[in-house]
Amino acid sequence: MKAKKMSPSTASVITAFVGVAALMVVFSIMNPNFIKPDSVMALLRSIVPFLLVGIGQAYVCITGNIDLSIGSVLGMSTMISATMMCNGSDPWSASLVALVCCMAIGFVNGILVGKWKMPPFIATLGTMTIGRGIAQLANNNYNTGSIGSDPGAQGFKDLFYYGDFLGIYSGVWIAIIIWAVFYYILAYTRTGRHIYAIGSNVDAARLSGVNVFTATCKAYLVSAFCSYITGLIVMAQSGMGSMDAGMTYEMYAVAAAVIGGVSTLGGSGSLVGVIAGAAVWAVLQSGLTFAHVPVAYRNIIIGIIVIVCVLIDVIRRTGGLKKKPKKAAA
Repeated sequence: MKAKKMSPSTASVITAFVGVAALMVVFSIMNPNFIKPDSVMALLRSIVPFLLVGIGQAYVCITGNIDLSIGSVLGMSTMISATMMCNGSDPWSASLVALVCCMAIGFVNGILVGKWKMPPFIATLGTMTIGRGIAQLANNNYNTGSIGSDPGAQGFKDLFYYGDFLGIYSGVWIAIIIWAVFYYILAYTRTGRHIYAIGSNVDAARLSGVNVFTATCKAYLVSAFCSYITGLIVMAQSGMGSMDAGMTYEMYAVAAAVIGGVSTLGGSGSLVGVIAGAAVWAVLQSGLTFAHVPVAYRNIIIGIIVIVCVLIDVIRRTGGLKKKPKKAAA
């Protein structure tokens, strides 16, 4: 009886987790402080934003698309909610308004890509620019002041960042809950099956009765929601709104997804792998910082890793290294 062959996606997930373990060992040897309890808890908290935006990007990538507006939606979430709070609104009303604005961007992305068939790179590049503009205009091209330390503001900061439960920071619990919900949706519901189907073969999915527009919209709405939550966490951490919040998070999201085995070509990947991808990214950032590696070199190293992961996926899916047979001479 032949042994069942491991799928490329599963192999990528295992490789990512092995990579996390290897990095932890290497950095702990370089600096024993890296694995002290306080450092490990800080590392867990640093994984949260990478995991959340990685979940959103994974949903979109599995449909065969991409979302470049993630960082701008995060910035909108931060600036809209912080500006309203600084102007006297309670945290929950401000958060609700920010949610509506962020989900509107996700819905527009879904319409542009799923209904009007606009290339996702161009569509989300446009909404990325629009979103960043809205973030800048929210407080008239200024960062906000402190959101304050009154009970409402402090409760908000504790809920999204500084509080803890069973010794684990509240932001980590939020990420766990969101991951579990979206993992279940992707793995066990009709919506999840449709998302995989349109990523594998959009024409076949359409002929099978899948509503491509609806499934694409849902993927972009998940991405927008994850970016929105990440924006609230970033704002709770800093206690203010920054117009630059979310810059480069598009790269973080892609890195967490592809390192975790989500195919950029669509149709395969798992949110289990996104955990490993986010952890690799966070461990690299933290470990290289502990090793006193300059920021420029850190960016180069991480950029190379992202490119290699995407290249491996493309080669595996398309046979990119195979030479095309020469045409016979006439």
